[in-house]
Amino acid sequence: MDFKNKSVISIRDLSKNELNYILDKSAEIKNNLHPEGLKNIVLASLFFEPSTRTRLSFESAITNLGGSFFGFADDASTSVKKGETLKDTIKTITGYCNVIAMRHPLEGAARVASEVATVPVINAGDGSNQHPTQTLLDLFTIREVFGKIEGLNIGLLGDLKYGRTVHSLSMALSAYNVNLYLISPEILQMPEHYKQYLDKSGIKYDSTDSISDVGKKLDILYVTRIQKERFGDPQEYEKAAGSYRITLDTLNKMSSHVKIMHPLPRVNEITYEVDETENALYFQQAHNGIPVRQAIIGLVTGAIK
Repeated sequence: MDFKNKSVISIRDLSKNELNYILDKSAEIKNNLHPEGLKNIVLASLFFEPSTRTRLSFESAITNLGGSFFGFADDASTSVKKGETLKDTIKTITGYCNVIAMRHPLEGAARVASEVATVPVINAGDGSNQHPTQTLLDLFTIREVFGKIEGLNIGLLGDLKYGRTVHSLSMALSAYNVNLYLISPEILQMPEHYKQYLDKSGIKYDSTDSISDVGKKLDILYVTRIQKERFGDPQEYEKAAGSYRITLDTLNKMSSHVKIMHPLPRVNEITYEVDETENALYFQQAHNGIPVRQAIIGLVTGAIK
């Protein structure tokens, strides 16, 4: 399967076969089958807004397989502050590298960058829109732990309205025969156009505002942060945040084998006691960003086949 020179902007751009191929290559890399597979590849790491895991895992990914990177962690020291447009920034940087990983606060920015770049662009998050590499590492983690993706019962919990991670993940899971449970307060429900996408794909999903309604059914609970800034009333926020906090007591009311995932960073939506249980999967999930992003860089540059 040929990915060379293909940008990775949205999960909707990838077929099920392509998703599985990326997961297969990620597994090969994790098993050390492509040592120095990114030798002589130069990554431009362009982060116009803050990031910890995504930026550092891209930079670790490229260097661990023999490549190199340059870039910035915020735009404060770039010519953007002088008024340079995104298009001009990308047109310039595209001549310095083999591939670009870019995070930007504006929805659609990654697509715009890919239209003017002469090298592949990997979307590392654009506003509340898409986060495809996070989704790919999520899928990889699920398949690694369960040995499959098909047939699982998966709950998406928290901020489903603005959370780009659950937007991308729900679209990717629609390619597989899973049952989805959308768990959120009414104010933060999954946007209608994503539900329409799920309807069109034929995936089964239910919406609820209560974890207890579905906890016993779940194989995976994918937790996201309830965002305080979305609430006008602090008391309403505290009520919502408290209702969606995962504790040992919450786990005791769920299926014993359920795995808890989270794209991180967390604030207080998962208590530290949960970290010590066999249910916690979020740090393994974060570490899987390395082989998955190595696979994506390798495939789009043609360095790994």
